[in-house]
Amino acid sequence: MSRGPHQYTRLLARLALACVLVHLTACGFLQREPTPVQTIPLPAGSGASSPTPGREGLSRYGNPEFYDVMGKRYYPMKSAKGYREQGIASWYGPDFHGKLTSTRETYDMYQMTGAHKLLPLPTWVEVTNLENGRKTTLRVNDRGPFKDDRIIDLSYAAALALDVVRPGTARVEVRALEPAAENAATSAAVLAEPLAKIYVQVGAFGTLENAERLKSRLNPVFGPEVRILIDPPEGPHVYKVQLGPIRDAQHADRTVATLQNLGIAGHHFVND
Repeated sequence: MSRGPHQYTRLLARLALACVLVHLTACGFLQREPTPVQTIPLPAGSGASSPTPGREGLSRYGNPEFYDVMGKRYYPMKSAKGYREQGIASWYGPDFHGKLTSTRETYDMYQMTGAHKLLPLPTWVEVTNLENGRKTTLRVNDRGPFKDDRIIDLSYAAALALDVVRPGTARVEVRALEPAAENAATSAAVLAEPLAKIYVQVGAFGTLENAERLKSRLNPVFGPEVRILIDPPEGPHVYKVQLGPIRDAQHADRTVATLQNLGIAGHHFVND
């Protein structure tokens, strides 16, 4: 039986509708699939999967008496001896690659490193993924992660070794390691290096005149604790007005309270 033009039109419309429904159904299944994290190959010369701990002294930077992040105060540990803890690990990679860590080393996502809120910097640790049994050794040289449910941030290389890259997080155990013996003279020299001092910075100006004006306002209250730091030594200069050095947490709290009484709310802690 022959079909009229209207019948062909209706038939084509039904076929088109069927194709659309199949396409939408397929899209629905695709949307329910988790988006995989692209694995980045480790370049030649990157960190070993489980490096050997070396003996190091405390870093000059990254080990203050305390530090504040997002309204919470943290008191770094004086020693990692006996440290062992279980919790959630996460990892950080390309967004931070090439930036400075808390020890002012350059973060290299391809090296076996990590970040911890309280461990002395640096500290060698063994991290075990409790979900698959994998373990590796890494060097903690940064601060974080600043989420209450996480105890360590892994570099990309460390996360890859522990199979944490794709899921993003994993339940782990972190255990501090005793470093292997090293050249005693070198270790003593590193240990003797003074730690960076803490100051409260209350202003940064492009002209010395403005910095001197703020210093004159603070001098009657803080006296010799006020200084103007010229940074960088080579121009163009920024003139930073700072108070310190800060001796301990109580001294910091008194300084901040005094600044608030003076109506100065813009301040933050910095390392020398």
